[in-house]
Amino acid sequence: MAVILTFLGKGGTGKTTLAIGAAKRFASQGKRVLLALTSPASALLLGQSLDAEPQEIAPNLQGVQLLSTPLLAKGWQEVKQMEAQYLQKPFFQAVFGEELGVLPGMDSSIRLYALWKYDASGNYDAIVYDGDGDLSTLRMLGTPEILSWYIRRFRQVFIDSELGQALSPFVGPVSSAVLNVDWSADNFAQPTQQVDRILDEGKAKIADPQQVTAYLVTTDDPGAIATARYLWGSAQQVGLTVGGVILNKSVVAPTEVAKLANTLSSLLETFDDEATKTSQVKEEFAPLPVSVVPFSPSQGWEAIMSNLPDFSEASRAPRPLTIDVKVGRVTLFLPSFDKKQVKLTQYGPEITIEAGDQRRNILLPPQLSGKPVKGAKFQDGYLIISF
Repeated sequence: MAVILTFLGKGGTGKTTLAIGAAKRFASQGKRVLLALTSPASALLLGQSLDAEPQEIAPNLQGVQLLSTPLLAKGWQEVKQMEAQYLQKPFFQAVFGEELGVLPGMDSSIRLYALWKYDASGNYDAIVYDGDGDLSTLRMLGTPEILSWYIRRFRQVFIDSELGQALSPFVGPVSSAVLNVDWSADNFAQPTQQVDRILDEGKAKIADPQQVTAYLVTTDDPGAIATARYLWGSAQQVGLTVGGVILNKSVVAPTEVAKLANTLSSLLETFDDEATKTSQVKEEFAPLPVSVVPFSPSQGWEAIMSNLPDFSEASRAPRPLTIDVKVGRVTLFLPSFDKKQVKLTQYGPEITIEAGDQRRNILLPPQLSGKPVKGAKFQDGYLIISF
């Protein structure tokens, strides 16, 4: 099992540089590392191009370009194999993965599945994923939970509908003639059990900071800080633990470099100003730890690697969701949002939390399922729901 690490933040804050630095540091520690890039331009920082198959770029370090088209072809072969397990006469056999095109929105699911496959291979101790680092990355990581809700919700809606009840007596005989499985026990569950298992494993992986974690990347620019704070709160909505913040000082404009070189007086003023900005960033992201990566062009990768945080400490960060069945309480960590931005609704055995542009459906455990919400309060970045 590998730890999967990714970085979130505004474009231009140096996420790719830090991802490469993190991969290099993992490799220097003797870990088997895969650096997964999504943009061909990102490989320029490595000084070499990457292919759709992992290739060695340094001792203990492999790199791969996550290209959607070849990944789709690979995934399609597995779909056909799964189909053959259930259908006596598979009809996908006539469609070949090499002729499929990538539709809008498919890239995220394809990349997530590729990461899961690389993790399951057992070839890596750490996988560093350099994606867009925005809401699209969060929605990619939230796919298992969202998709499992769609399957669970609409399957039950169909079963309870008049159409589902009318077709139910005929499903058994028809399925036995078409499928390789017996639906007599559950007319709708068996063919989706394998999918449910994969999604459950994905949800458990995302919820475990020892398996998947993210770090916010920002500069002292107000826009970068605001974006990182928004992504911090949004990450909680997909159950992703944010382990800390990296204040990237290596992103320095040429005018700033010239200012540093002027006089000793201006240099001291700059240091005071930088210390103030760093203190402000720490206040904005409390209680997360903030690591500062300084600007040091002469030291190159070593300066970045030596100043990165200890990624194994991510489990100490606040957890996105905790459920205490003994006292009947559900607690969600929603930093960067205020009370007016958070909406709570309840539908049967689930509660829905809407914050920002993210919506999360939480399936309550049996001890709380069916109980109405007695009260909710938003305090210090936490939404506390009582049953």
